[in-house]
Amino acid sequence: MTASVPDRVRPASGAALASLAAGAASTLAFAPFGAWWLAPFTLAALLALLSRVASPLRAALVGFAFGLGSFGTGVSWVYVSLHVHGSMPAPMAAIATAGFCAYLALYPAAAAAFVALTPRGLWRFASFPAAWTVAEWLRGWVLTGFTWQSIGYSQAGGPLAGWAPVAGLYAMTLATAASGAALWWLGRALLARLAQRGMGAVNARPSPIGTTVAAALLVLPWIAGAVLLRVEWTRPAGEPVEVALLQGNVPQELKWREDRVAPTLETYLRLVEAGRGAKLIVMPETAMPLFADRLPADYVEQLAAVAREGGGDLLLGAVERAEAPHAYRNAVFSLGQSPTQAYRKEHLVPFGEFIPPLFGWVLDWLSIPLQDFAPGSREQRPLALGSQRVAVNICYEDSFSRVILRQLPEATLLVNVSNTAWFGRSLAQPQHLQIAQLRALETGRPMLRATNTGMTAMIDPRGRVLALADPFTEAALRVRVQGHEGATPFVHIGNAPAVALAALLALVALGMGRRRRA
Repeated sequence: MTASVPDRVRPASGAALASLAAGAASTLAFAPFGAWWLAPFTLAALLALLSRVASPLRAALVGFAFGLGSFGTGVSWVYVSLHVHGSMPAPMAAIATAGFCAYLALYPAAAAAFVALTPRGLWRFASFPAAWTVAEWLRGWVLTGFTWQSIGYSQAGGPLAGWAPVAGLYAMTLATAASGAALWWLGRALLARLAQRGMGAVNARPSPIGTTVAAALLVLPWIAGAVLLRVEWTRPAGEPVEVALLQGNVPQELKWREDRVAPTLETYLRLVEAGRGAKLIVMPETAMPLFADRLPADYVEQLAAVAREGGGDLLLGAVERAEAPHAYRNAVFSLGQSPTQAYRKEHLVPFGEFIPPLFGWVLDWLSIPLQDFAPGSREQRPLALGSQRVAVNICYEDSFSRVILRQLPEATLLVNVSNTAWFGRSLAQPQHLQIAQLRALETGRPMLRATNTGMTAMIDPRGRVLALADPFTEAALRVRVQGHEGATPFVHIGNAPAVALAALLALVALGMGRRRRA
């Protein structure tokens, strides 16, 4: 009797359902669950399912299902901002969230379809991690980009994190996807060997060369990553400084109400007082419930006086009025010992801070305030505050390494200010903290986070969370932080080498497929 490793066409619906489950399971690899080791197994399951469908269209369906499972479980917190805080009716918010997840799922669908175009065997083995990496990179650029739930982020707490300062997020994505492909290949080889021993000859047995390559990919990147984690890529700059990270815990639904202006100002004055003596006091994104030019002068002076008394500075988050044709800017201003400086958010949130062209009708369904923002300049430099050079980034700007890199290697500290109250008690907050961990790893810089509701934290240059305020509480988190100077390899080369390698592998695999069909 002859057995074979299954490479036959199977019903696409069954494969899609299994792929949906694998995609949903992949969310467990990310924060707050932290099962980073699970990511390669879910990708191996996807590749196994792809090997059982014959056409690129069916492969796209399987990849799309994986994406729906992953994004449907991982980023469905968008519903909270649309319905709870944006006042969109529940049915419309559910449809919009589903549509957003379906859009994101197009990228794994495209990667899966590409894999189906490549020849079976070693070239398919190579094409999967390559196509997956390129698809995730494209997702970070198209329509301003959205990098959340990129598989590389899941490895921020694992051995592959050692690759972050060398080649960045997409090198980690490539290594994770390659490990998934290796698991798939080795699984096929094991099944073939078992079948050969128990039932006779085996068709389409994986080649020994491929098995050797798969074993190497399953071991070497992880060992190398663990070794790289021990390398000190940057060095301390100056003396450690005392920092106070403020968390106001102001509910989003109350934030802009006129009757809540005075209580919010009092809250932050109290928290600033709690940070007295710190060299740097950091408020969250848009902490002030008034436009910057409407803040009472005596209140601003009180804040500045506290900072000056400790010989330091305070970073204040507020909305400022912008010139026509835009109305606002999302900004952070410094007050205190150093000359007043500002950082203005460069990478704006679609539908949250601006409405993309052709989508003006969305305003009929949303009640999100302050949507007509102007972006800040891409040429902004770190703020010179005392002995430190502080690279400020606002909200989800820290999910784009290209934004952070523009202020390096000059910056000695990274500071992220956010208002994640938009997403309630969801996965968004721990996921955002994990993203910040990776930016610290990539740059070899401490990352300080001041948020409205959580996760206010200090992250060291190795990506470790050293201090964390309890979420959904008022807090003035006092930490002692050491600035760093120098540059990791990633600061010099960015994502280009990892993405270029993936693209080259993908093109070679596709070319081999065409050559075989010729």
